[in-house]
Amino acid sequence: MANKKPEGLKMKRVIGLDGGVALVSGTMIGSGIFMSPQFVLGYVRSPGASLVIWALSGAVALLAALSYTELGTIVPESGGEFIYILRIYGSCPAFFAAVTFILLVKPFSIAAMAISIAEYAMAPFYSSCQPPQLAVKCTAAVAILVVSTLNILNARIAVRVQVVFLVAKVLALTVIVIGGMVEVIQDSTVFVENFKAENSFKDTRYSVGALGMAFYQGLWSYAGWYNLNYVLEELKRPEVNLPRALVIAISLVTGLYLLVNVSYLTVMTPQELMSSTAVAVTWGNKVLGSWGWIMSLAAALSAFGSLNGTFFSGGRVCFVAAREGHMPDILSMAHVHRLTPSPALIFTTVISLVVLIPGDFQSIVNYFSFTAWFFYAVTLSGLIYLKIRKPELPRPYSVPIVLPILILLVAVFLVLAPIVDQPQIEYLYVALFILSGAIIYVPFIHYKLCPGLFDRVTMFLQLFLEVAPVEKNL
Repeated sequence: MANKKPEGLKMKRVIGLDGGVALVSGTMIGSGIFMSPQFVLGYVRSPGASLVIWALSGAVALLAALSYTELGTIVPESGGEFIYILRIYGSCPAFFAAVTFILLVKPFSIAAMAISIAEYAMAPFYSSCQPPQLAVKCTAAVAILVVSTLNILNARIAVRVQVVFLVAKVLALTVIVIGGMVEVIQDSTVFVENFKAENSFKDTRYSVGALGMAFYQGLWSYAGWYNLNYVLEELKRPEVNLPRALVIAISLVTGLYLLVNVSYLTVMTPQELMSSTAVAVTWGNKVLGSWGWIMSLAAALSAFGSLNGTFFSGGRVCFVAAREGHMPDILSMAHVHRLTPSPALIFTTVISLVVLIPGDFQSIVNYFSFTAWFFYAVTLSGLIYLKIRKPELPRPYSVPIVLPILILLVAVFLVLAPIVDQPQIEYLYVALFILSGAIIYVPFIHYKLCPGLFDRVTMFLQLFLEVAPVEKNL
């Protein structure tokens, strides 16, 4: 016993089935359902087509999540796309995935959610005009800092906050659904006009680009279906709780989203919905009257819970990438007492605040979706490869090969459709930014030049932040 090696620092498994459902559905139900409906309808132009987009987005999210579940049982490590690409394709493509998710996808997602929190929180004070952009950005920055502090201090409390906010979100969406039903009973004129046969799909835009951009906005509202794969080492009994949590969460969210969109269209014409800057607030003013401000509060709190879930999982990508040698060592460490990856979370906070400065909600969502779905496609192609070339690998959970193939085709469509239909120079900038990672990868990761370059900085930060290296919790 005297020679027994002391156990190293490990992340605790603090997420059960309820926490898993809350982390997935609590992240999905956020700013999207309150801000994306006008953009989805704006791209496809008809109520019927917009509902089809919302339903198909839910189906895509569920099938993609089930495919990721199989990957999670084959590679039972945290890190999501990065760790799967690393184990299947090797170091080089994994590094580009890490750079993209750490510097683009996760910060863009966090910034978009923070902007939506700010816009809804300020909507009651600027009912007749748009709130000043400086005030919106400052409020969004405060939201990011609050969530960051919460996640740095205690992972268990962050999960509990997620559960509490999920309950509040479901109640808020239920109010919208019930309110819509009451409106139909009292006066069904708008509902009948929007959904009668000759109007449901009238003026629908079927262009590849319009459908692709509508899917971007719809799938943005389902962003979070992959969250548990980022924190697999902190999930209790992942082989059981991972598929259960995903099926429960995504089914719940899809049903609520469809009912909420129908409720919006019971009181608003398509033109009113598309011109609204805050759909839930417009709905609240029409249905709840002087109590309409409650919807602003509900939307802001909902987006805050989604931001918390995104932060909880997003910081783990940076943490795992550093643990695998693809980022500075300091980012792979956790606080010695709180057992949270505080350096990675602080780094994610800084990048998110930088992204927040120039961005607006719609453009952030579009570029987030473009880059994210490219790497989702790479990850799903890896699952197809493992199914064909390495069927002997142990996998407690398996899906038919047709599912990842189907979602891979959807991912390819989502990446190529906007570029082919309406090419924009911004997509080239994003691609060049991703490829520029080679400047770092070749000398410092592949050839391992200057291995001790940041040793003194790492040692200083390790002592200052009270952090230490973490072992895998497999």
